[in-house]
Amino acid sequence: MPQALTYPGVYIEEVASGVRTITGVATSITAFVGRARRGPVDNDPLRLSPVRVHSFAEYQRVFGGVWNQSPMSFAVSQFFQNGGSDALIVRVVGTNAATATLTNNGLTLSATSPGTWGRLIEATITDDDGAGGTLPAPLFNLIVRDTDPANDVREVYFGLSTDATHARHVQRVLLGSSLVRATAVPAAPNRPNPAAATLLAVADTADGDPVGPTRITDVALEATQQGIYALERADLFNILVIPPYAPDKDVAAADLGPALAYCRRRRAILLVDPPAEVDTIAEAIQHANDVGRDSNAAFFFPRVRAPNPLRENRLDTFAPSGAVAGVMARTDATRGVWKSAAGTEATLTGVSALALKLTDPQNGELNPLGVNCLRDFPVYGRVVWGSRTLAGADALTSEWKYLAVRRMALFLEESLYRGTQWVVFEPNDEPLWAQIRLNIGAFLQGLFRQGAFQGSTPKEAYFVKCDRETTTQADINLGIVNIIVGFAPLKPAEFVVIKLQQIAGDIPT
Repeated sequence: MPQALTYPGVYIEEVASGVRTITGVATSITAFVGRARRGPVDNDPLRLSPVRVHSFAEYQRVFGGVWNQSPMSFAVSQFFQNGGSDALIVRVVGTNAATATLTNNGLTLSATSPGTWGRLIEATITDDDGAGGTLPAPLFNLIVRDTDPANDVREVYFGLSTDATHARHVQRVLLGSSLVRATAVPAAPNRPNPAAATLLAVADTADGDPVGPTRITDVALEATQQGIYALERADLFNILVIPPYAPDKDVAAADLGPALAYCRRRRAILLVDPPAEVDTIAEAIQHANDVGRDSNAAFFFPRVRAPNPLRENRLDTFAPSGAVAGVMARTDATRGVWKSAAGTEATLTGVSALALKLTDPQNGELNPLGVNCLRDFPVYGRVVWGSRTLAGADALTSEWKYLAVRRMALFLEESLYRGTQWVVFEPNDEPLWAQIRLNIGAFLQGLFRQGAFQGSTPKEAYFVKCDRETTTQADINLGIVNIIVGFAPLKPAEFVVIKLQQIAGDIPT
């Protein structure tokens, strides 16, 4: 009773309802890891990687758009083209990568990230105070411009100082620049000399060598949060795409072990691409076996052919995972994560052809082995025509056979994990258990109304159990509360069987 009852009258108290709304997490945030022309790298000292982008225009502004040496750039383009709307980009660079610089009287300006893109940055230094006079040393002005026509960014900084105690010390102020950093500063009261617009300089090899597994999936990278482990700095991702390392260098099956383990840990799905040399049914089956029959991975075959804007829109062959991830995101937005991202609605936008046109018998060989096919049909065009995990081979009889079921389970796990944090340290008794049942039940009921489960009634669709049966006195003594949540998942109608029977006409007797 929070108020002291001192005078006769009516007292009003607000009583908590016990409802703590659980919000479902996002389902199609897709992480891409690979090379790019520019942008923050995975070991950026300011920890700016990964970068979240919501359109390909935003990717182009930060990472430089499509680049023939970057299969990731095409994968991201196809992701947004097919309906994706939320991506995390991890840029990695190979050995010999270098950063463009310009030095003036002890002040060294360096591009914010490695690559030959830095030679397009020009810097202008003045000492004009804006009133016809000269700024006192060590103050100066700096104008930085990206001369790339695709960006044309201009930054102006007035009254910078080389004095470390000054409020506008050049190194601190330029931490907010998207173009340059001050990597060396003259000792005060010296300052850089006034100079007309001058381009930064860098070697032709500054983009670095092609990357490989040692820069993307090696477990040794976890200690420094590089490669795929840069995603530790991201709150959530649902799909992981590792495009080919280079146009002529694919991701080998043996490279994916750490990525699979990481996806299991982060409740995410790894999309597996077929290497360029995998162009037969037997090779596709072998690659699926080599990757491993993991329920948090899905393999799509064959590769796709699409126009390359850097080669006069002639058709090039690309790994399919970027486009497939976009289809998954589009399906999640329109139908829900419980709907398989496959079928005649799952069209591959921007894909002109497939590297191999599969037949029904060939599809019949691959589907029972957990290899998802991309098909080319009249009228519908190129579509995703399979939705199984790599654990979806019929012989394995896995409960996670279907990708939609697995993704639905991961969605529930992550949503309930985040939505029940309030339970920790609460008194472990029936009032708490009743609140847990109420809140989780309300969340599942909302999904049931959206058609996320099998069953015509809530009782058939899901259950939440948290009581004396799940949490014994021994559990209570150990500080444990056990919650059991069950759901009846929707499974795709993979095989439609239509039976025809002739009926005899009316025979007079």
